[in-house]
Amino acid sequence: MRWAEIKSREPRLIEFGHRRLLDPGVVLVATIRRDGTPRLSPVEPYVMDGDLWLSMMWGSTKARDLLRDPRILVHSVITSRDGGEGEYKVRGRAEPTDDAAIQRRYADAVTDALGWHPVPGQFHLFAVDVTDITVIRYDDATGDQFVARWPDGREFVRRGTSATSVGEPETYHDLLRLSPA
Repeated sequence: MRWAEIKSREPRLIEFGHRRLLDPGVVLVATIRRDGTPRLSPVEPYVMDGDLWLSMMWGSTKARDLLRDPRILVHSVITSRDGGEGEYKVRGRAEPTDDAAIQRRYADAVTDALGWHPVPGQFHLFAVDVTDITVIRYDDATGDQFVARWPDGREFVRRGTSATSVGEPETYHDLLRLSPA
């Protein structure tokens, strides 16, 4: 599903995703190597025309991974050990585009917004077809773990019971709508 479609259905979830994925300017992308093991790489995300886009250097190993097997995990960067800022995980498929007009629009937009100058036709560009989003965050003071899953529509808290464990899921509501739109 397109980023914009999810935003129309789950605006709070996408707003949180914007803060966790786009505002920092870099995400971690997991791809599948030829031998089946995971590859983890930093990538700059960008939203344009209602899609989440990832560009990669021409011929890079992560781009070759996606051209061979489009399954992808896009993960927010974590900068503290307490987990309070939250993890934002997007699973889906990376759809490559060689369309010159799209690459030109992307290059122009990225030049204006991010200050670097991709040259159309000299980078790989992928739109992420989102199949699943998971948000996990912790409250350091209580040890509680908060989880939201889309499209499952599940949202719950697991109360901290010790420094290394949490209890059973309890219904909780924060990021997801109570009922489908």
